[in-house]
Amino acid sequence: MKFTLKDYQDEAVKEVLDRLKKARKRWHEDRDKHAFSLTATTGAGKTVMAAAVFESLFYGNDDFDFEADPGAVVIWFSDDPSLNEQSRWRLQEASDKLTISDLVSVGNSFAGEKFQPGKIYFLNTQKLSKNSLLVRGHDPNDPALETADGQRIMPDMRSHTIWDTIQNTIEDPDLTLYLILDEAHRGMKEGGRSNGDGKPTIVKQLINGSGAVPGIPIVWGISATVQRFNDAVSGMQDRSTLPNVIVDAKKVQDSGLLKDTINLDVPDETGDFSTVLLRRGTAKLSDISNAWAEYAKQQDDADTVLPLMVLQVPNSPDHNEIGLWLDTIFEQWPELQHDSIANVFGEHKTETFGRHTAPYIAPERVQESDWVRILIAKDAISTGWDCPRAEVMVSFRAATDKTHITQLLGRMVRTPLARRIPGNDRLNAVDCLLPHFDKKSVEAVVTALMSGGEAGEELPGRRVLINPREMKPNPAISEDVWQKLLSLPSQTLPKRQARPVKRLTALAHELAVDGLLADAGKKAHAELHKVLDGAQVRYAEEIRKARDSVMTVEGKTVKADVETKEMTFDDFVEAADYAVIEDAYKRAARVISPDLATTYSEHLASKADEDEDPEDALVEAHTVIAALGLVPDLKDDLEIAAEKLSNQWLTNYRVQIKSLSDERQDVYRQIREMSADPLDVDLARPNTWLQMTTARKADGTEEPLPRFERHMLCDEDGLFPGDFNSWEGKVVKAELERNGTVAWYRNPARASQDSLGVTYEEGGDIKIVRPDFIFFAQLDDGTVVADIVDPHGIQFGDALPKLQGLAEYAEANAGTYRRIEVVAEVGGTFRTIDLTEASARAAVKSAATVKEVYDSEVAHDYVM
Repeated sequence: MKFTLKDYQDEAVKEVLDRLKKARKRWHEDRDKHAFSLTATTGAGKTVMAAAVFESLFYGNDDFDFEADPGAVVIWFSDDPSLNEQSRWRLQEASDKLTISDLVSVGNSFAGEKFQPGKIYFLNTQKLSKNSLLVRGHDPNDPALETADGQRIMPDMRSHTIWDTIQNTIEDPDLTLYLILDEAHRGMKEGGRSNGDGKPTIVKQLINGSGAVPGIPIVWGISATVQRFNDAVSGMQDRSTLPNVIVDAKKVQDSGLLKDTINLDVPDETGDFSTVLLRRGTAKLSDISNAWAEYAKQQDDADTVLPLMVLQVPNSPDHNEIGLWLDTIFEQWPELQHDSIANVFGEHKTETFGRHTAPYIAPERVQESDWVRILIAKDAISTGWDCPRAEVMVSFRAATDKTHITQLLGRMVRTPLARRIPGNDRLNAVDCLLPHFDKKSVEAVVTALMSGGEAGEELPGRRVLINPREMKPNPAISEDVWQKLLSLPSQTLPKRQARPVKRLTALAHELAVDGLLADAGKKAHAELHKVLDGAQVRYAEEIRKARDSVMTVEGKTVKADVETKEMTFDDFVEAADYAVIEDAYKRAARVISPDLATTYSEHLASKADEDEDPEDALVEAHTVIAALGLVPDLKDDLEIAAEKLSNQWLTNYRVQIKSLSDERQDVYRQIREMSADPLDVDLARPNTWLQMTTARKADGTEEPLPRFERHMLCDEDGLFPGDFNSWEGKVVKAELERNGTVAWYRNPARASQDSLGVTYEEGGDIKIVRPDFIFFAQLDDGTVVADIVDPHGIQFGDALPKLQGLAEYAEANAGTYRRIEVVAEVGGTFRTIDLTEASARAAVKSAATVKEVYDSEVAHDYVM
């Protein structure tokens, strides 16, 4: 793979491969057909996950302990040819093993007897319609296939229809046909009369079979929601379902692949504000373009993001009116090139809007076509379309047309660089301006966007802000305070499928690339070679027995008496040949990693006697490694050593890594997160935040949020709007009134690099809590100290695990904080526990309930 999979993608790929392995086994053994789905929210990278699955299916994957299927044939099916082309391009972009010849777009000239193994064939509904040349000849009742004398001929004299090809592939015992349904819910409804006796759709014919053609044995659906797929396959015949693979939407949002914030600008008053908001949208496009250019300059990056505006117009647009809107855009931003306009209308032709000309562009080409800065669209453009550099949308749709707005906006949520920009809400956001909405009618849009649009599930961590304001670093806060904030340790979630040896190899590669450690790969493997050398001594007896099993092949000879029908079994033992040894070596390589197996075999062979044949020395080395792979404890020894060295290097080169670009730092951050255990990471310095400034009351009216002084980021008045519940606001006021308090920080609740996270365990899973507030005080000697103050609701089921996680964090970081206070309302009284005190931590650790701790002597009344 060209991309490193995110943790949630890695888990999903493993589960999909598990389903495919079971389905394949049951098909070939019992002819049982199966189906399941992969469900993930828009922007989760479903095609990237599919690419990883296909690589494993065709070539095997040691990380997932998955052996290749030599007879695997894949049909990728959708109802849209352009969607197929986009998926085909994305698969090639993501994979370093799938070549263009492996990704076959089935054209009208295709006439193969069978599909070839190791290839993905792209088909769509139109290719299988009754008028398609690929299908002609399949229907025996087609009169067009008969000559005047009654003879039947195939169109274009082709030997096989596409249905013949599918049937022959299914019936070949050496092949396994997999059907991938992209946007699996589409094209499943039956046509015909309302009584339901209509002809089955093409998709259902593929699933259930058509005439003599059996249904495709293994169906893998890719859809936005589980329910959509379940509804779609409810009518499947003679087919079992395997558990669906469902990607956690929160993990997708936390990954940084999706923008954290969606800003909605709507008028405060009644009236026609089309021109006003269009000017504002153009100004936003200009500002964000400058912000990206400045960011690229800071990062010394030649690839500057060039954002575009989507101008969404009614389905029956007035071309002259659109021309006036374009006039407004160019008046607001005179530097914008006049040939930077394009359209994605269904008419597929150049359109003229007033004095402006906008050529048609295929949706899938918009992202790569940097010259497009203004894209004129009607509906949701197309299923599967996304354009990460589309960062501003001005929609002239009516307030009753919220569905088309949310669908299109849902396609604009990918982050342009496939990562979160540290500390910058502005570059992690998308803007939508709605001239024909008001604050009441926009609520439905907010609800849809918070639930992931078409996916329908909640997206924790995503914010939808109405008319937000920008917060910048507070000039009144000293650099000493900033440095104290940046010195505070945050924690990362461990990787569920941790692979320490692979992590060390990846870290060594990156350290070498950045010139931080010369020959890092050789040094890493040299350390692991020492572990393997030591294992040969420590496990000598086990290795001797394992070596004997590698060097011999045991079997049984069966003797049958023809008269008595009795059978006897005799054991035999033969010496293993080269093929047997190599097979055992490859299995061992999966245990210790293929790269390490290669370098260690070279290491062992290099120590052979000078008169020994090099080839014999290498075979002997492979035999040793094959034996080592059978020692149960060896893998643990290797992984412990690899994890220790990785963490040591990350600590030793921490300062140098912090001086690298954001992109390179993000690479090391991902390597840190590949750890089997939670690790400390540095906080990023926040640069730009976007905050709401008003709150809506129950009666629908709005009131300004209270604003507080001395926050690390503030508006132009030096104040920060606080969207708190009543007692959180009281805590902030109380802390600001304490002697010596010089600043405070509202810790972001989302998984951004400027948010301090603390891990805790609940039900065997590692999770993260993000304390609400960090306060800073200056002591008499000028020293700046930090206090965590976290208002803590005790009514929730995870209250005690979170409290215990904070206690462990306090113990691990003794001396870092002056106070770590967790405040709760208990029986009408506010109580606090200071976790920097050993007695408090001990009480928390042994407590059965959270209320028990707050009622104990380690808690005190919190003075407000």
